[in-house]
Amino acid sequence: MTNGLMISAPASGTGKTTVMLGLLRALRDDGLVVQPYKSGPDYIDPAFHLAAAGRASFNFDTWAMDGNLLGGVAAQSQGADICVAEGSMGLFDGVATRGQSGFGSSAETALAMGWPVILVIDVGGQAQSAAATALGFKSYNPDLPFAGVILNRVASPRHERLTRLGMERAGVKVLGCLPRRGDLKLPERHLGLIQAVEHPDLEAAIAGYADFLRENVDLDAIRAVAQAGPALDTHPLPTPPAQRIALARDAAFSFTYPHLLEGWRAAGAEVLPFSPLADEAPEPDADLVWLPGGYPELHGGTLATAHTFLSGLRKHAKTKPVHGECGGYMVLGAGLTDKDGTRHEMAGLFGLETSFEKRKFHLGYRRAVLDAPMPGFAAGAALRGHEFHYTTILDEPDEPLAQVSDADGNPVPETGSRRGHVTGTFFHLITGETA
Repeated sequence: MTNGLMISAPASGTGKTTVMLGLLRALRDDGLVVQPYKSGPDYIDPAFHLAAAGRASFNFDTWAMDGNLLGGVAAQSQGADICVAEGSMGLFDGVATRGQSGFGSSAETALAMGWPVILVIDVGGQAQSAAATALGFKSYNPDLPFAGVILNRVASPRHERLTRLGMERAGVKVLGCLPRRGDLKLPERHLGLIQAVEHPDLEAAIAGYADFLRENVDLDAIRAVAQAGPALDTHPLPTPPAQRIALARDAAFSFTYPHLLEGWRAAGAEVLPFSPLADEAPEPDADLVWLPGGYPELHGGTLATAHTFLSGLRKHAKTKPVHGECGGYMVLGAGLTDKDGTRHEMAGLFGLETSFEKRKFHLGYRRAVLDAPMPGFAAGAALRGHEFHYTTILDEPDEPLAQVSDADGNPVPETGSRRGHVTGTFFHLITGETA
């Protein structure tokens, strides 16, 4: 196992992504090969990690993944000098019902990997009291290695002195203090951050974060506290659903997990990217067309007039499989209504009608037992994934693809669809369950 760290926080919105990106780049600038990771289901942060570290970021997920797959993901750090993982939400936040190897918390990932936690604490509006928060997180699970804290949004030298005093009394190591700055926040939209490919000047932003961290944290101390647990049993990453896979890949279709792509390629599959937004058709000799999630609702007009893409997709679907996830599933439907109320005609391979005019939030882990086969899985297979979108479903008239439930086993109505060679789901696949 490669030595590593977990960058986490008491809650979302504390600045841990800014710290993560600055740390990745600063360590890389120091000549280290840095392997980034993300704990939990997330597509957007790993794309920023790749830009900062120059190395693909992989997701750990203790609810969805069994121990073998966690080990396979950990093995992607081969050749790296240090691993740096970013947590999701608060350090101990997860679901109530155990999944394949845990409840989905960042603390579980850190424990499984043996990586000490660095807690990013927003100390705005408090001083010594922040130490009580840090002490609570440090002592909540004594088995979890706790490296220390980075204090964020420090208002003044006096504020820093008082906050450090509290941490000293609590026996909590301070690894850095970041002054309050309004220009460090990454732009956001309804699913969180904008995509890395959309940032107007991402390279300059990441370089700025790295300079900011270098000035205000102890990089040598951070490197010194990195450690790892014993090696995990490894297992090959998920196998490909076909030999030649035409994969939609652009600003409208960007949500594909790196562990899936790496597994497909490692098993010898050919991944053939194409851009629906550039009106490119999938490769005619592809065995499978896969439309990932993304932001098709921002590009409805462009997709509706992408005649080469749509005709190529429909032609493929007559004889060979097509699968869509979330945004890709919506594009396979009959129509998509954007936030302004304009309906855009989609591929029509399903009768699905979706709308963003009145947003409805769908969020959470999903377990699906297939009623019929889909690419890579037989009928009866159980899949693990997650759903995250703001779509109102106006009509989902086709045959259901699966029986879908949330993390606690409660049924959800978004069953996905099947028609002929075409399948689609609102959830994003993470992995199939092991027997």
